[in-house]
Amino acid sequence: MAEPIEFFFDFGSGYSCFAATEIDDLAARHGRSVRWKAFSLGSSFKVTEAKPLTRTPLKADYVALDWARIARLKGLSFTMPDGHPHAGMPALRGFHWLDAQDPALAVRFAKDVFRAYFSGELAIDDAAAVAEIARPLGAEPSAFVAAVASPELKAKARTAGEEAVERGVFGAPWIIVDGEPFWGWDRLPMVERRLAEATAAATA
Repeated sequence: MAEPIEFFFDFGSGYSCFAATEIDDLAARHGRSVRWKAFSLGSSFKVTEAKPLTRTPLKADYVALDWARIARLKGLSFTMPDGHPHAGMPALRGFHWLDAQDPALAVRFAKDVFRAYFSGELAIDDAAAVAEIARPLGAEPSAFVAAVASPELKAKARTAGEEAVERGVFGAPWIIVDGEPFWGWDRLPMVERRLAEATAAATA
C-alpha cells in the first residue's frame, strides 16, 4: 500500500486552513491517506529567524488580500481574526491529545478549529473556548482543559515542532509525498501531479 501523505499544519496559518479543506479529498483521488501533523511555526521561526506573515512589513497587507481572495475563489467563509496570529497552543495540544485517542477524530477537530478561528468565532489561545469545539466530538471540556495544561501535552507539542524542524519543515502547510516536500497551499496542484505520477509508475 502507498505511503500516507504527511500534512504539517499550524492552526494560525491561513494557508494551512485552505489546504485543510482540500488535502483529504486530493489524497483520496489517488488512493492515499493523509497523516495530519500539527506543529507550531514558532519552532521553525527560531531557526529561520522569520516572523508570522501578518506581522511582517509589506507582507501583512498582501496576505490579508490573498486570504480573502482565496476564500472567494473557494466559496469559503473567512474573516481575519482580531489580533491574528494567536499562538494557539490549546488547539495544538488538543489536537495531539485527540490524535492519541483517535486520529480521525483529531482531523475533524482540526477542521472545526480552522473553520471557527478563521470565521472570527474562536480564540485558539483560550483553552475553555477550544474545549467547546471538541465537545461535539465527545471530549468532556474539563478533561480537555486539564489535558492541554498537562506537562505531557506541553512536551508533546514541543517535540512535534522539533521533529518538524528536523524534517526540514520551515513553513505551513508543508506536505510530504514519498519523501518529496511541497510548501504552501498553492503547491497542491503539484502534489496532485506527483501523486498521479506515483500511481502511474506503480501500475506500469
